[in-house]
Amino acid sequence: MTILHCGHFRLSLDRPLLMGIVNLTPDSFSGDGLVDSVEQAVGHARRQYEAGSDILDIGAESSRPGAIPTSEEDELRRLLPVLKEIVGWGIPVSVDTYKPIVMRAALEAGATMINDITGMTNRDALSAVAESDCAVCVMHMQGEPGTMQQTPRYQNVVLEVNSFLAEGVERCSRVGIADERIVLDPGFGFGKTLDHNLALFSALTVAGVGDFPMLVGVSRKTMLGAITGRPVGERLAASVTAALLAAQKGAKILRVHDVAATRDALAVWAAIEQGSQT
Repeated sequence: MTILHCGHFRLSLDRPLLMGIVNLTPDSFSGDGLVDSVEQAVGHARRQYEAGSDILDIGAESSRPGAIPTSEEDELRRLLPVLKEIVGWGIPVSVDTYKPIVMRAALEAGATMINDITGMTNRDALSAVAESDCAVCVMHMQGEPGTMQQTPRYQNVVLEVNSFLAEGVERCSRVGIADERIVLDPGFGFGKTLDHNLALFSALTVAGVGDFPMLVGVSRKTMLGAITGRPVGERLAASVTAALLAAQKGAKILRVHDVAATRDALAVWAAIEQGSQT
């Protein structure tokens, strides 16, 4: 049994875990940003929790392609009131941020995981995580959100992403972050063309760094729109299909907008797989 140490939580990875997305931004690509109302944001988080999330992932700065950076003050203003409302629900809460000051404030407020799109490349971010007992997701991104999708280039996207993630593990290990606290994310859509994304997805079963659990987040993303031709509000079927395929390829955490639908798909898959072995 593989266990993820996530603050005071111990999460079994014997089945794929669902990470329910809670966006606190005014310009979320998926159209579900809830920046204007703490009550609405907490209500959305509650629905994600009740739908079957194993982890809630709260983000108060947009990282969509072309996004403008948010100040630390604005990010904390959006984040902390919501975070403080939900940390007592008995569910691990991840905070999607790359800023050390925000990480420290979130951890002090009760967050048990940090989801860093910059792959823990900041020394102060490493210190903030190392001084806690939280889990950390090390993600790959080429460039930065404002310009990452303009001209992404790789010689071999699978090898380069894996090399970056391996270096991220080394950075974490050097400051004392235990392996049991580390999750890796190839960063679908973060400085990658559709072909890059498809190559990474195809390699999920053969790629990876050691035995570290992989997080996959493709829910409602542009790559699914490019494949299906559907706008962001009509990508439910594509999102659920991609999540199920990721789980079949070994992903341990699925970051999704549509928790209930994804949970149902996983339940059917699990039942059929178990039935085929009896």
